[in-house]
Amino acid sequence: MDRKVDYLSDVKPIFENNCYSCHGPSKQKSGFRLDARDSALRGGNYGTDILPGNSAESPLIHYVGGIQKDMVMPPSGDPLSNDDIAILRAWIDQGADWPESEAVASVTHESKTPGSNHWAFQKPVRHPLPGVEQKDWPTNPIDYFVLHRLEQEGMKPSEGADKRTLIRRVTLDLIGLPPTQTEVEEFLQDDSRFAYEKLVDRLLQSPHFGERWARLWLDSARYADTNGYEKDRPRSIWPYRDWVIAAFNRDLPFDQFTIEQIAGDMLPNADLSDKIATGFHRNTMVNEEGGIDVEEFRYHSLVDRVHTTSTTFLGLTIACAQCHDHKYDPISQKEYYQFLAFLNNADEPVMKVPDPETTAKREDLMDRIAKLESDLPNQFPPYEEGTKWTPLKPHRFASTGGATLARDQDGVMYAVGA
Repeated sequence: MDRKVDYLSDVKPIFENNCYSCHGPSKQKSGFRLDARDSALRGGNYGTDILPGNSAESPLIHYVGGIQKDMVMPPSGDPLSNDDIAILRAWIDQGADWPESEAVASVTHESKTPGSNHWAFQKPVRHPLPGVEQKDWPTNPIDYFVLHRLEQEGMKPSEGADKRTLIRRVTLDLIGLPPTQTEVEEFLQDDSRFAYEKLVDRLLQSPHFGERWARLWLDSARYADTNGYEKDRPRSIWPYRDWVIAAFNRDLPFDQFTIEQIAGDMLPNADLSDKIATGFHRNTMVNEEGGIDVEEFRYHSLVDRVHTTSTTFLGLTIACAQCHDHKYDPISQKEYYQFLAFLNNADEPVMKVPDPETTAKREDLMDRIAKLESDLPNQFPPYEEGTKWTPLKPHRFASTGGATLARDQDGVMYAVGA
């Protein structure tokens, strides 16, 4: 092999899928353990099995390559492929390099479980279309595999549904609502070759399509319109709900759908829509009780976020790895807390999401107010040009009680003595 073999990406998956069930953290048949460098190079009851730099003399290669007929490994199941054996040979010849992080087997926790041999973790393989007898039945490649299995079981495909049944099925499936009587009649009267295709296209273009299928995703994202429990206050995260519905209706590619929800706010020049998408992380539970420890509940929310993200996007329940390496899925405790750390670096800001229609109305009103205020001075004459007030000036004045009366220059009257 003319390239450097990497233990983590090339060698370890082979050991996990084929060897760990007998020579891993749970079992060590013949005293041989392969999930850590020190134990693997030390060997087992039969001596050293890996000789770095010399694959030809390494018993491990003799076992997996079928060279030693009385000790073929793995003892059951499919043997290693030629490619896998070539990788192990090259790895040993290159010195059997092992990262330091994999040097010593964990004492308190298992290192890695054999869960990765599950079919869900196998690399997809492109299979040729199988042969079928009823060659006029398949309409797409998947039909060949379905029909092939049916014929193997001595079965035949079901008869095609009548048009009335067909429109009801596909309408309920795509938009979650039954067809109207008018829609049924129109479909029954459409005798064109592509009547069914036109029906499907119309349903895919319906806004109800996004509403129907987004609900399934929103359930996985644990979305709710209210907080629940006894208070059950409104939860103002509906813009995220609308974003998911719109994503389905505009056929947003799943990779972009994933990126925007996990880290839309981190995209270059992230717009409001990208930030709304990260509402996926804000669907955590809410504690409105008095006297709570804020940091403690923040951590509970973080754990909920980790579990939901892994379940929704990875299809894995990694909660077990919070306390120990997962027993059934290939998730270590270390990987769990690496994942948690990734989500622990984000705050929970409250973001204003103006409605476009409301924003337009508000801007129009603000423009009108500004214009009215600017015209206000022109609606009334200036104060200086208004009615002038002048004091009355008596022509004569006298006191009947003997007081002396006087008037100053401003017309103010004074009385002195009596």
